[in-house]
Amino acid sequence: MKSSQEGRHPLLRTLPAVEKLLASPALAHVIQRYNRSYVTEKTRTVLATLRQEMLAGSVTTKPDEATIAQQIEAAIAREDRSPLRSVVNATGTVLHTNLGRALLAPAAIDEIIRVAGTSVTLEYDLTEAGRGDRDEIIEDDIVALTGAEAATIVNNNAAAVLLALNTLAEGKEGIVSRGELVEIGGSFRIPDVMRKSGVILREVGTTNRTRITDYAEAMTPQTGVLLKVHPSNYRIIGFTGSVTLDELVALGRTHQIPVMEDLGAGALVDLSAYGLPKEPVVAERVASGADVVTFSGDKLLGGPQAGLIVGRKEFIAEIKKNPFKRALRPGKLTLAAMSATLRLYRRTPDLIAAFPTLRWLTRSQAEMDAIAAHIIPLLQAQLGEGFAVTVEDTHAQIGSGTLPEEDLPSRAIAIRHARLSAEKIATRFRASDPPILGRIHDGAFLLDLRGIFRAEDLVPL
Repeated sequence: MKSSQEGRHPLLRTLPAVEKLLASPALAHVIQRYNRSYVTEKTRTVLATLRQEMLAGSVTTKPDEATIAQQIEAAIAREDRSPLRSVVNATGTVLHTNLGRALLAPAAIDEIIRVAGTSVTLEYDLTEAGRGDRDEIIEDDIVALTGAEAATIVNNNAAAVLLALNTLAEGKEGIVSRGELVEIGGSFRIPDVMRKSGVILREVGTTNRTRITDYAEAMTPQTGVLLKVHPSNYRIIGFTGSVTLDELVALGRTHQIPVMEDLGAGALVDLSAYGLPKEPVVAERVASGADVVTFSGDKLLGGPQAGLIVGRKEFIAEIKKNPFKRALRPGKLTLAAMSATLRLYRRTPDLIAAFPTLRWLTRSQAEMDAIAAHIIPLLQAQLGEGFAVTVEDTHAQIGSGTLPEEDLPSRAIAIRHARLSAEKIATRFRASDPPILGRIHDGAFLLDLRGIFRAEDLVPL
């Protein structure tokens, strides 16, 4: 029902009917390209906007059909762009959770493209001409890389922790150090994951110090698992003490209680060999005797979002039989990318060349200085007078809760203006195509060069 204000407004009566617009020659090519119901929806939206503008007084003349048709076409064109926009990551955070974390290796991207458009042996055994196991796509490679007896994969590490705990100790107690009850991110906390898994949390020790005797004294006939969590996203310093995995394994063996470790990011190779801070290597944790180890596929590993679970065959077999496994299993695109990623780890002679994440993390200062020399004149010419463009020392971070105290020396292009705030400058760069994302520090807009390999990527269009 129209309001009295709408009824009295003379311009409103000049708006054409929806069906008349859809039959207009100006929209003929749009009707051919798009679903009619979709074009109808956009037409109604444009007409509703025009009505509001007429009532508000911002439109004071009768719009002709051709002009309205152009507005409809423009509204559709705005929605043609994928909501997953490509951006330039000059934030200084390599594994940026909000920007999708690790960039996939080209081999993994090629494999996704290949399997996306064809039928594949996801769960089909060609030899037996029957149903196969999708875990076999990645199991041989991950077992070879970690030394574990068996492996399985789910859609992220939080799911891996949930599934493993539920399998090992549903209805029983899980003992964990109070200092390891971390928040994973996005308000997902280890105590919450344990509760949802059906495991009763039994925390021991204090925030800063836990001893093996704390675990031993807390054990009862209801103990189902000894859990160790790698605190990758924070550090406690000063008067501290924690229980080693070796100690926990020895205690678990004595009492026949499985020991599980959540590594969070997890690494398949020793990062210190590349001049980076050392993170726990999955193979080392398996060799120390952990019965089950979980870790991410999309952080330091450089693959797609996934959760990997490795360990003793008997426990992995039980995990695979858990009904939750089907709910948490990844699809063929994730498996294709993970398989290609793991094959690279086993076969390539140059991991830095193969993995974009490693290239970002190991970037030399000289490389960044060289690209800065190309970028500064291009930016200065594009931005014009009034802008000061310089190169400055800064620090980048790995991101995604990995090694939070370990900064990476970096270089950044600093942009300042006497009358424009850093926020205004950042807005201009975000409006570029593609959007360029940096960070604000000490009144300047910074474009970190650690992940920039082409000078033109930082020139806003």
